[in-house]
Amino acid sequence: MTSPANGSATGEPTFARDLGLFDATMIGIGAMIGAGIFVLTGIAAGESGPASILAFALNGAVTLLTAFAYAELAAAIPEAGGGYAFVRRAFPGAVGFTAGWMLWFAYTVACSLYALGFAGYFWEFFLKYMPGVAEGAFGVTGETGAGLIVTFVIGFTFVRLNARGAGATGLAENILTVSKLIILAVFIAYGLRAVGAEPAEAMEAFNPFFPEGMGGVLVAMGLTFIAFEGYDLIATVAEEIKEPERNIPRATFISLAVTVVMYLLIIFVSLGAVRPPDGGPAWRFLGDNGETAIVRAAEGFMPAFGVAVIVFGGLLSTMSALNATIMASSRVAFSMGRDRWLPAAIATIHPERRTPHVAIFATGAILLVMALTLPIEAVGSAASLIFLLSFSLVNLSVIVLRRKAPELNRRYRVPFYPFVPILGIVLNVFLAVYQFTFQPLAWYVTIGWVAVGLVLYYGYFKKQAEAVRPQVLDRPLPARVPADSTVVVPLHNPDHVGILLDYARPLASARQKQIVAYSVVEVPRQLPISEGLRFTQHREGLLKAAREHAAKNQFSIATDLVVAHQATEGILTGAKRYGADLLVMGWKGHTDTRDRIFGEVADQVIRHAPCDLALLKLGSTAKPKRCLFPTAGGAHAQLAAEMLNALAPAFDLEVTACYVTHPGALAEERQMADRWIRKTVERLDSGIDVEHKIIEAKSVAGGIALESRDYDLVVLGAAREPYLQQVVFGEIPEKVARYSPASVLVVKRFEGQVRSLLKRALG
Repeated sequence: MTSPANGSATGEPTFARDLGLFDATMIGIGAMIGAGIFVLTGIAAGESGPASILAFALNGAVTLLTAFAYAELAAAIPEAGGGYAFVRRAFPGAVGFTAGWMLWFAYTVACSLYALGFAGYFWEFFLKYMPGVAEGAFGVTGETGAGLIVTFVIGFTFVRLNARGAGATGLAENILTVSKLIILAVFIAYGLRAVGAEPAEAMEAFNPFFPEGMGGVLVAMGLTFIAFEGYDLIATVAEEIKEPERNIPRATFISLAVTVVMYLLIIFVSLGAVRPPDGGPAWRFLGDNGETAIVRAAEGFMPAFGVAVIVFGGLLSTMSALNATIMASSRVAFSMGRDRWLPAAIATIHPERRTPHVAIFATGAILLVMALTLPIEAVGSAASLIFLLSFSLVNLSVIVLRRKAPELNRRYRVPFYPFVPILGIVLNVFLAVYQFTFQPLAWYVTIGWVAVGLVLYYGYFKKQAEAVRPQVLDRPLPARVPADSTVVVPLHNPDHVGILLDYARPLASARQKQIVAYSVVEVPRQLPISEGLRFTQHREGLLKAAREHAAKNQFSIATDLVVAHQATEGILTGAKRYGADLLVMGWKGHTDTRDRIFGEVADQVIRHAPCDLALLKLGSTAKPKRCLFPTAGGAHAQLAAEMLNALAPAFDLEVTACYVTHPGALAEERQMADRWIRKTVERLDSGIDVEHKIIEAKSVAGGIALESRDYDLVVLGAAREPYLQQVVFGEIPEKVARYSPASVLVVKRFEGQVRSLLKRALG
């Protein structure tokens, strides 16, 4: 965007960073505390016994070394693609290709594990609560066949949902993650209570600690390393995180710390609180039950509802992890297709749904083949192996980029460099090599996948990539405009462009501010936000119309495009970046859902706008002449009066100030109403022609809506009571806008200004 002070043409679009520290942390925790802990706890216990708790602790330490590398690189290179983007920068040739090729496969294999885990918990639910259904299904297809059918259905379903663009919103993902944490916290609490009730028996469950020796610990580490994959997903959305140099390292380490603590507590109570019915060791009991071990453990020390909650938690975790990881894996494939290291078709975006549907379906095909042909232990081991190798390359990239790109702005640096990344490389490679001793199939699959990739790279992709320059987002965001310096107008409906600007013009003139009109380009979550550049042409027509309207009416505006995953975040990003003093926005006047007051976008803008706000529902008359001004005092009514001071002369308005009372109101009540009207009118300029009117009606909204039939415009302020502000601010304007044929302008003063006015009033 060209600076508002210097011109009006559209330049580089602004990219909305809509993920805060909490959102980024939830991405990491949600991906890590997923199917891994539910599916692999029993398998790990069966391989290493009580020492499985040591295996998880050591995996946490090993992955922490790589987390340092991710924190430095993601903060310095906040691009979509995560580990692939970092290794590609360090090794632009075959090594960079191999990193992306392996990472795509690793995420896809992880999806297979989650699909298999869902199938296990799905049938566990029926065995527990509807045994007849499960036994009938097993009788027809066999237990294995029933599991594979559910695996196929759930895998295909989420692939299809991602391709259609129906992925969960950030808020929904946060709720799912918090729900999982609460479920596991309940499990831990009951387990610790059981351990505390019989401490001697609990400690006996850990003796001997190494029934399978240290080799068993290493096997368990290899099998369960995938459970610590997830914080790296934070790096795949680095382009979309606010203050990436600060929030990415924090989110990475917070998510890892929370996850490791939860894992250790879960394994501890699973081993210490379980009393196997056959009297054997707890670890063997957990190992025999494999991916449903946590459910079997819960049956021993939780009430009946608790077992149902754990089963539900397993289903919830596998579904959310499957959805998130399909999105992550398809993003890596999409990025490689964009760089021409995969067929160009992989980077195709659906013309209507705007999702990378080819990348998603290619990912889904590999996911289903792996899930339907390999045992769950081999799937988990293969995923862990590839992540170990990929993490080794990320650690190596830290060292290479320190030398190759010293100019990068590294606000966060790996401590004890270069010892930490070197140790990370050594330990990751060691665990990867050791996996061959107990799961050679994982190595064969991985070697085969890498070999196929290298053949394709040297045979075709290398030439294709050299012919096309990779599209890498490597541009600084525009400098922020000083605060309180503009009136911003988000544009969405082509029919309302001129009308919104006609309202914004006198308001901006009265405040002596520049007008900035911008439009939000929405990008589905399945795509990196930089891909919004492909869709800017769909919004440029709005900005062209805005510039033409301004030129025709001889006033100055600046225009811009904001690329965002959600319209709300785009609107708020624009308001903050352009230093908005006032935001003027169109509004349809009603919502179609009960849980919204104004509608999803308007509700969020009302709640989070960093400036004064004016929502305009347009009626039948574009140029109003008669204005109804209901008032009950307060800071928002004062703002409405200020706006009328600007709008009245611009539109030559006849203003009627009114107050709504109950039918048959007492004389004292009518006198009070008259005082409120007079107090409000005092804030209007003396040159404005104002009538006074007391309206009698059973409801405030109904009285205003009925009276407004004789007017072209209604100007409303929010309620005075802070604790009722959202309810009252929502109910009355929404009903007035829904039932009134007039235009309705709803205004809200910025909370910071409200506090300032209150302080002044209190002396």
